[in-house]
Amino acid sequence: MNWINLLSTKRFGQEDKHSPNNEDVRTQFQRDYDRLIFSSPFRRLQNKTQVFPLPGSIFVHNRLTHSLEVSSVGRSLGNSLAEKLIERNLVDPDKGIKEIGSIVAAACLAHDLGNPPFGHSGEKALSYYFEKGKGGELKNKFTKEEWFDLTHFEGNANALRLLTHAFKGRRSGGFALTYSTIASIVKYPWESNKIPEVRKQKYGFFQTEKHDYFKIANELGIPEVEPGIFARFPLVYLVEAADDICYQIMDIEDAHKLNILSTEETKDLLLGFYHPKKDKVSLDKINETCIEVTDVNEQIAYIRAGVIGKMVGECVAVFLNNYDDILKGKFKGTLIKKMSETCLQAYKKCSKVAIDRIYKHRSVIEIELAGYKILGTLLEEFVSAVMNPDDFYSKNLLFLIPEQYEIKGDSDYEKLMSVMDFVSGMTDVFALDLYRKIKGIELPGIS
Repeated sequence: MNWINLLSTKRFGQEDKHSPNNEDVRTQFQRDYDRLIFSSPFRRLQNKTQVFPLPGSIFVHNRLTHSLEVSSVGRSLGNSLAEKLIERNLVDPDKGIKEIGSIVAAACLAHDLGNPPFGHSGEKALSYYFEKGKGGELKNKFTKEEWFDLTHFEGNANALRLLTHAFKGRRSGGFALTYSTIASIVKYPWESNKIPEVRKQKYGFFQTEKHDYFKIANELGIPEVEPGIFARFPLVYLVEAADDICYQIMDIEDAHKLNILSTEETKDLLLGFYHPKKDKVSLDKINETCIEVTDVNEQIAYIRAGVIGKMVGECVAVFLNNYDDILKGKFKGTLIKKMSETCLQAYKKCSKVAIDRIYKHRSVIEIELAGYKILGTLLEEFVSAVMNPDDFYSKNLLFLIPEQYEIKGDSDYEKLMSVMDFVSGMTDVFALDLYRKIKGIELPGIS
């Protein structure tokens, strides 16, 4: 792969309007960022669960704040990498390389757009309905590949669909983002039925977007390493690293705010990223600042900021050390897993604490259970209505689905994908409200 092809300002769905000789590269990638941040799907992230229930008196992260922070870290990763590539004469500085930070920042804004409400339990609920629930009765209506999409709902693939699909009444190309920004969010560049064993159930695009991804990969010069399995777009590694850094470190900080972790435990976890001898100067500075700043939450925030900065440097170094393999599509794993031993062990320790103490906390389990029930019920109701549209109940229920969703599609697969679009795009609050009304728990105008 080469950067001249990889950094493309061509916009998906708007290819006929592309004028490479009259474009400002910087402006095009910044337009991607602006287009995303002003969009309705992005705003809806403020009412989607990240890990903990949506905040009350204590503010913790939701999908929106998480995405903004990931974007900030992603920009730092991209800018730092571009600077070092230019310093080492590995690239031509006049070929748009300085815009890597803008591309990664935009992609980071979009990386969670396809996630349904109620965190990861939402994904599981949508898959379960078809895999083991009543939806299983529909299996014979779909191809093997289509059925795998339905029984293994994937937020990553859904994000690509949301960005590129021409919903009814919308322009061709969906968000009409640049090819480079779109490619940067596809962490798993293969379809659902070609998942490599090492990746378990993760994949990057549904059957509806398969042709679109092939088109993007061909335009950018992304090689097909096996039939149906592509190399990763190089900037995907930076988007992935930004996400890994933020969700792991910020979950620790949120757990401290909620008193799940003590101040001493939290400091111990974060300071573990520093080597006692090699990072003595940094540790001394942290100690001095913590003496000056007596607010414990501010102390944690200061240490956390330093840890993020340290991990950014480590990940950029890993990218540079594996530069040739990344461009050849041969690099395996993630940047995080190739960090120095000190940082890697500290990261693993944070991951273990998160799994054992945070993700199994009662408040997290309760919201996951509620979300699982709510989304499963909504999916069952709307799928039944779409498949039996002439029933009295179905006709009324279908009026609740906005016109942009093609519930009268050409095939049953397209119809159900539209239902998935509708349900997965809901916020936690909207899904709960609609669930109550459909189940008769709450009636409009009656209290």
